[in-house]
Amino acid sequence: MQPYSLIETIMALIAPSLLACNFLKLEEACIMINESSADWFHFDVMDGRFVPNISFGLPILEHVKKVATKPLDVHLMIEEPGKYAEDFKKAGADILTVHEEACPHLHRNIQQIKALGMKAGVALNPHTPISSLENVIKDLDLVLLMSVNPGFGGQQFIQQTFAKIKALKQLILANNATALIEIDGGVTLENAAALIAAGADVLVAGNTVFKSADPVHTIQQLKLIV
Repeated sequence: MQPYSLIETIMALIAPSLLACNFLKLEEACIMINESSADWFHFDVMDGRFVPNISFGLPILEHVKKVATKPLDVHLMIEEPGKYAEDFKKAGADILTVHEEACPHLHRNIQQIKALGMKAGVALNPHTPISSLENVIKDLDLVLLMSVNPGFGGQQFIQQTFAKIKALKQLILANNATALIEIDGGVTLENAAALIAAGADVLVAGNTVFKSADPVHTIQQLKLIV
């Protein structure tokens, strides 16, 4: 009989996305995440330039930080993220993810984030190949794969994401890298197990959590999937 593998029992990290919450009840949403089995807060920042939508920014993050008891996973869907990295650190970001497509000097952006004392992540849009990370993969703490086109919640999951997860996992292993694989967009109770089986480490869940009749229970269901 083969020994039971500890790796097979590791649960994914769950990061509820505040973009999907009722903004009139933002504090209640934060308290709910604190009291749930979620691991991180996911915070989507959109500037209306890099993506066709505007969400929230530094003042909201500062207030969330006062309530949150778990790490703040900040996803910058903005142009020129390097101009704002220090401000997001001061506002409370623990993990800062920038888009490869918005960073012509990506290595410099990664080093800036790490020098500020945050974990560094890079996000890839659905059309961006995994190969674009070959020269920086060992510097990263996180790679976020967009499984919908960025800008709006509630979109249909892009099935090609499964192949990208597997390709990214191969790149990480081949380089003895330690980056976590985060999936953002269209994550549901129905596809979570397949995402984890493909190699995902972190699941961002927006509507699946906040449109649920019982968000705490839904987070627990996601957390128990292996």
